[in-house]
Amino acid sequence: MSEKNTDFLMELLNTASPSSYEMPIQKKWMEAMKPYADEIRTDHAGNVIAVKNPEAEMKVMLAGHCDEIALVVNRIDEDGYVYIDKMGGVNPKAAIGMKVDILGTHGRLSGVIGVNAQHHGGIKGDFDLSDLFIDCGAKSREEVTEYVQIGDLAVYRRTPEVMMDRYVTGRGLDNRTGQYIVGEVLRRLHQTNINVGVYAASTVNEETNMGGAYFAAAGVEPSMAIACDVTFATDYPGVDKKTHGDVELEKGPVLAKGAPINRNINQLLEKAAGEKDISLQYELTSRATGTDADRMRLTGKGVPVSLVSLPLRYMHSPVETASLEDIEECIELLVTFISNLNGEESLNPLDLV
Repeated sequence: MSEKNTDFLMELLNTASPSSYEMPIQKKWMEAMKPYADEIRTDHAGNVIAVKNPEAEMKVMLAGHCDEIALVVNRIDEDGYVYIDKMGGVNPKAAIGMKVDILGTHGRLSGVIGVNAQHHGGIKGDFDLSDLFIDCGAKSREEVTEYVQIGDLAVYRRTPEVMMDRYVTGRGLDNRTGQYIVGEVLRRLHQTNINVGVYAASTVNEETNMGGAYFAAAGVEPSMAIACDVTFATDYPGVDKKTHGDVELEKGPVLAKGAPINRNINQLLEKAAGEKDISLQYELTSRATGTDADRMRLTGKGVPVSLVSLPLRYMHSPVETASLEDIEECIELLVTFISNLNGEESLNPLDLV
């Protein structure tokens, strides 16, 4: 990856984008895409779709969701302590002792998630976010409500960084890396003659309801759709590979296999990988993928879908970790895949047998 494009990835990772409040990051992504798109579309869900070749009959949608998991304010007590609930799949154990930024209605407010000192018994057994609280340094509810109201969102204060010139780590790589990847695919195709329309969609709400993907695909009516997301790496201590599969960083993009996945699209992706000598890994999604692909598939008359995933360590934690090389190979795979399409490919699996 060029330094310039790595900088844009870091800018996205530095931008808070909790599910249901993706507007700031969407505006940044939209501005970055304008020089490379024939048109930019938005919708009432908050999606941004950058389009190349809108007149083409075959329409290929690439969807990377921009939202991240977050905390949501559900109570402020008389002493000014802020109590929280989940906005997406937050792990309460990862929250202990973290710094946070509350994106208040009337201004941003910093704080820390308090924890009972070990000398006083610490935290024992199972617990939920309802057992934790944010200390903003306030002495009363009135002080806090000058900035914050019920329903405001908070994210961990975590600066992304690159380790050993190899891995990027931080908060919310799930899935601002996917948002970055679909945008970078469009950018690299900017001056390339292709035979299909490309609809690079930065979608919203995946971490909570996947409604953004439904809005996007229902509006575009794509011929095919590929979700660009993350999946669980299993190459670190304590993971049972017999149960969770064998997925490693720096071993390439991960293709899904299962009932929701269109075999024709996967075959074309595998051909593109072979041309560029990109190693592929595989995961099983027997019934559903748990990604935007599930909602895009069920729009309109039905959309053939596939899923290209980035291996990710420590998912839904403040220290999610991915490989810069894998990010680059996801981009190269999709650019080659789209460049190869002639617009007349059959997506009917019966044509494979």
